Amino acid sequence: MSTVRTDDDTWDIATSVGSTAVLVAAARASETDRPDALIQDPYARILVEGAGTGMWEHFLDDSMADKLAKAESEAAAMFSHMLNYQAVRTHFFDAYFADAVAAGIRQIVILASGLDSRAYRLDWPAGTRVFEIDQPLVLEYKANKLAEHDVRPTAERHEVPVDLRQDWPAALKEQGFDPSQPTAWLAEGLLMYLPGDAQDRLFEMVTELSAPGSRVSAETMGHHSEERRQEMRERFDTFADQLGIERTIDMQNLTYNDPDRADVTDWLNAHGWLATGQHAIDEMRRLGRWIDIPMADDPDAFATFVVAQKA
Repeated sequence: MSTVRTDDDTWDIATSVGSTAVLVAAARASETDRPDALIQDPYARILVEGAGTGMWEHFLDDSMADKLAKAESEAAAMFSHMLNYQAVRTHFFDAYFADAVAAGIRQIVILASGLDSRAYRLDWPAGTRVFEIDQPLVLEYKANKLAEHDVRPTAERHEVPVDLRQDWPAALKEQGFDPSQPTAWLAEGLLMYLPGDAQDRLFEMVTELSAPGSRVSAETMGHHSEERRQEMRERFDTFADQLGIERTIDMQNLTYNDPDRADVTDWLNAHGWLATGQHAIDEMRRLGRWIDIPMADDPDAFATFVVAQKA
């Protein structure tokens, strides 16, 4: 269960960082089934079923509601909070893209796209091009799985199979990306898997590739003490035991907890962007999805959603 990150590690959809994409898709599938759903992702369940993680498929189990009812209250609250957070996050970035295309942007880049199905499920205006960057095996799995179900993109979709630690700008341009056109960039569920200096390099390259009027949005995470990380690990183990979920990965081992990581809003504002941040807690409360959990007293335990426009 202790996956160790290295500078040249790689993965498919069922291992290491790749398997976290299955977690997110499973949460979107669960949200889609709710009568009060904030988002609709009709392809999430297709992408999760048979992914082979041996872990996140539990989210699709129809008996999960009964397990939650029988679970210890703290475990049930943590599970519900995790699902609510993913729903709110997806809702926020869906709205970001809607605003971007309403402003006339027709070039979209999703960094570390995972099992993001926005190229297939959102109502893109004619002429929109969506570029998805991720590990080759991850992109291959998604495309093949959706093709098996005769699901087609609603935009002109371009796969960019490259690791973000490699020369991804060159690979992006090879697929037809035009740096002279305004672009809407998304870094969702990505930055915590990069060291702080790699995060800076990522946004430096995004800035270089962005024409005036471009936009970027990102999910950021604060620094956690090692004590907090161990507490989170133990709480997740308890939560998994309560719900009968097999633990095949350690989320804390997959992320980089860099104390010197730049604040994304501040970094962007200092590098030619006009950026603002919306704290996840505030967004969850606004949408009626906040649940008090043990970490609620630590704002750094929750993300900030950043949106910026290039001046």
